[in-house]
Amino acid sequence: MAFVSIYTVGRLNQPYDHPASRDFFEVGDEVIRQAAKSGQLIEVFSPDGVPFPEEAKKGDGFPILTLTVWKSLQSLHRFTYSGQHRQALRDRSKWMEPYQEKHLSYVVWWTEKMKDVSWEEAFKRYNYYIQHGPTPYAFDFKHAFDDNGEKCLIK
Repeated sequence: MAFVSIYTVGRLNQPYDHPASRDFFEVGDEVIRQAAKSGQLIEVFSPDGVPFPEEAKKGDGFPILTLTVWKSLQSLHRFTYSGQHRQALRDRSKWMEPYQEKHLSYVVWWTEKMKDVSWEEAFKRYNYYIQHGPTPYAFDFKHAFDDNGEKCLIK
C-alpha cells in the first residue's frame, strides 16, 4: 500500500516568538489535531533540529517547514482545502511572507515504506521538482500523479 507525503516550506513575517507567529503556531496545532482526528494522517515529522535548506532561508522572513504522511492523495487534498486548514490558507498573509513569483510552497510524492520518508528525502523531492517540474517522483495538486505514476485529477 502506497502512502503520500507532503513537504511544505514558507517564511513567517515575524520572529517565531512574536504574537502573530504564536497565533500561527496555535492555529497550526489545532489543524494538526483535526488532521489526526480525520484518521487519514499517518505521521507528522518534527522540524526541531532540522537544518533549513537554502530555499527556506531565502527572503526576509523566518523559515517554517512541515512534513506529513497521509493515507491517500484524495484525503490529503480534501483536508488541505476544507475546515480550519482552508481558513488558515485564506489567512496566510497574516503570518507568512508573500510568495515570490515562482516560489513552490509544497511538494507531494508517493512512498511505499514509511521508513523512506525523511527531511532529507523531502528536500531532495522539492529540489527535483524545482529543476524538472512535476513528474511521478515529485508533484503538486494541479499536476498530480497516482501511485502507479499515471497523471490524475484530484477531486
